[in-house]
Amino acid sequence: MLYRCARPLLFRLDAERAHELTLSQAARFSRLACAVAGRHPPGLPTQLGPLTCAGPVGLAAGLDKNAVALPLWERLGFGFVEVGTITPRPQAGNPRPRVHRFPKQGAIINAMGFPNDGAEAIAGRLRALRAAGRWPQIPVGANLGKNKDTPDDEAAEDYRKVALAVRELVDYLVVNVSSPNTPGLRALQAGDALAKIVGATREAAPELPVFVKLAPDLDLEPLTGSVERALAEGAAGVVATNTTLTRPLEGAGPFPSGGLSGRPLFPLAKAKIAHVLEVVDGRVPVVGVGGVDGPERARELLELGCAAVQLYTGLVFQGPGVVARINRALRAARG
Repeated sequence: MLYRCARPLLFRLDAERAHELTLSQAARFSRLACAVAGRHPPGLPTQLGPLTCAGPVGLAAGLDKNAVALPLWERLGFGFVEVGTITPRPQAGNPRPRVHRFPKQGAIINAMGFPNDGAEAIAGRLRALRAAGRWPQIPVGANLGKNKDTPDDEAAEDYRKVALAVRELVDYLVVNVSSPNTPGLRALQAGDALAKIVGATREAAPELPVFVKLAPDLDLEPLTGSVERALAEGAAGVVATNTTLTRPLEGAGPFPSGGLSGRPLFPLAKAKIAHVLEVVDGRVPVVGVGGVDGPERARELLELGCAAVQLYTGLVFQGPGVVARINRALRAARG
């Protein structure tokens, strides 16, 4: 009810400004926000490799980049949460405007470029939450990236630095080599480059499971190669997929640059997730991401074989109650 009233006002604002305002208020009045949100425990224990999650619906990276609203997500019914993307040094990201909504299609195109406060500041925020006794009881992961000005052949060191900064504070790590908004980043999804990044991350945090997040725009053969290389280097799971550079939107363009997320991504994401599941063949868990905006699509990916799903854009358009709705539907399906 509250979101239905607030959404028209928020959607009159620039998309990124509305996002920042919502998160800043949640952070500023986090105790009140949690009280208003109530608590919606999933009641759906889910195993994600070595992680025991409260439910199979997780918050995707990108929404809470700087971990400013961490206590809120568990209240909404998320079974696990991923903060970031985090880079070693603070980064402003690409020029604004860089986030564009398409409400009729339920889509967002973003060209953010990993804006974040940097590993040291975010680690400090996480540490303060733990010290204050406000840490959620669900697994918290960190999504790792490289700074824009770091040469590709030095990328592994950036991932290592972030892993070192947060390794004692989070429950798992996700290597993000699939955002389309950092030049050259997607070239790191394959071969020796990926092996070095996964290896450096695992060496920095040997006690944590390391997942690898891959793009939906990879052709099947390169996607197979990326999955196999990640597993060969000890990856504990795959997050599939990220945003797409394709434009499966109704109507003629031109459309802004950046990665597209939301409802129109789902058919492409589902096809690539199905291929990843086939390649993985049960060796590690797969987290399905891309266009999940309600119970039906969450159920489709779980029935396909995903251990869990994540959402971001669906939360923007459907509101925070969508998580509880998905959980209720999944509980009903389980009987």
